[in-house]
Formats: sequence, structure tokens, C-alpha cells
Amino acid sequence: MTEKLFARPKSLTDVSTHYCPGCHHGIIHRLIAEVIDELDVQDKTIGVAPVGCSVLCYDYFNFDMIEAAHGRAPATATGVKRVHPDAVVFSYQGDGDLAAIGTAEIVHAAARGEKITTVFVNNAIYGMTGGQMAPTTLVNQVTTTSPYGRNPNFTGMPIKMSEMLATLDGAKYIARVAVNNPVNMIKAKKAIKQAFEIQLNGLGFALVEVLSICPTNWGMSPLEAVEWMEKNMVPYYPLGVFKVPEEVAK
Repeated sequence: MTEKLFARPKSLTDVSTHYCPGCHHGIIHRLIAEVIDELDVQDKTIGVAPVGCSVLCYDYFNFDMIEAAHGRAPATATGVKRVHPDAVVFSYQGDGDLAAIGTAEIVHAAARGEKITTVFVNNAIYGMTGGQMAPTTLVNQVTTTSPYGRNPNFTGMPIKMSEMLATLDGAKYIARVAVNNPVNMIKAKKAIKQAFEIQLNGLGFALVEVLSICPTNWGMSPLEAVEWMEKNMVPYYPLGVFKVPEEVAK
């Protein structure tokens, strides 16, 4: 008699995704779905999709989803949560959506302590629109709009969103994780679950930043992209928990 050890989470639909080979969005989707299943909140979860590579994530999550205008996912999630305070509401956003056009939205949602959860996927580049420089693009990183590498004298330094948001009183849980190997995937899932539990306990705003790769726009193979992330992104964007409520930390 065989025993099934691995299966598709109930909170994921049975369809193929559109993501490029090696893209980490699929892994992150699965971790979120597993957490929602384990917390048994699928029937009351409402997600807010971004504009970016994951714009079609409403096709992949098996619960209610809303498509927001570019950068406005935190505002949309805020409205949904206030109208449905018993719902589990999260936004899923990339670095262009959250850290560029949506900077004000995420900062003020965190400052107000909105009881929502945000999963922030940081691959240091604009993916869907052709590989342009993002607010999180590293110094000297080559993109279609920084062909000689990002020059901080002209464009400033990459924004560390987690560190910035952790300074706000309304932000209760802020963590940065990665999904580059099985050990970090386990840690990422733990952080995502913690972020949703913060919301379920009504403690305030929670965000998990997930370092990701973009082999297509980085011009690398998936393996090369993972190695590049480990060598370049992790030192600048260190992994860890930046803020956690006292009652949870004890």
C-alpha cells in the first residue's frame, strides 16, 4: 500500500503557471497556499494581485482574489479588511509594484497598522516590462535602463524596504527570507505563517520580503541566477526577522 507524501495544496488551482523557467514565484505561491491550508482559512482568505509578473496569480490561488491597480494593492487590501474584518487578507507584490509606484501605499498601510499581510517578492529588477532598473536593483547591476550598471551618484542606493518599514510603529512583523534552497524554503514558510498569524491575532501589519531570482531578465541560467543572488543580493539584503511583537517573541 502506497502513501502519498506530497500533493498540491488545496489553496492552489490545478493549472500550469505562466512563469519563466527557474522563476521563484511558483515556490512562493506554494508556500502561501500550504500556510493557508495549515491555518484552515481557505474559505475566508482574500488575496490582492499586483501588476507585474505575478499579475495573473488570481488564476493560481484557489480562493477569492482581487486585481488591484499598479501599486495600489495595500490600499485595496485595506478596504477589503475594513469591510470584512474577519477575513484573512493579503497582498502579493513585486519590487516595482511595492517599492516604486506603490511606495506611499505600503508605507502608510504599515504606519496605520492595517491588519493585513503582505508578501513582497524582491528580484531586484522589473520583470514583466522588460528588465528595467527597479528601486531594489543593486549598485553596478546591469539592466535595460542601466546598461553600464546602476550608478548611485545618479539613481541613489537600492532601497531596503524591510528595514525602512520596521521603523514604523504600526508594523508589527517584518522579515526577509529567500527560497534559494530547501533550508531557506522552510524558513520562508515559517515566516509567512507567522505573518498570517499576526493578522489572525489582530496585532497589526505584517510583511515578509522574499528574495527571488529573475533568470530571464538577468540573462542567466536558473542555477547561475541562484548563485548570483546568494553572492550579491543576500549580503546587501540580509535575511532575518527585523521586527516581531513582544508577545510573539517571548
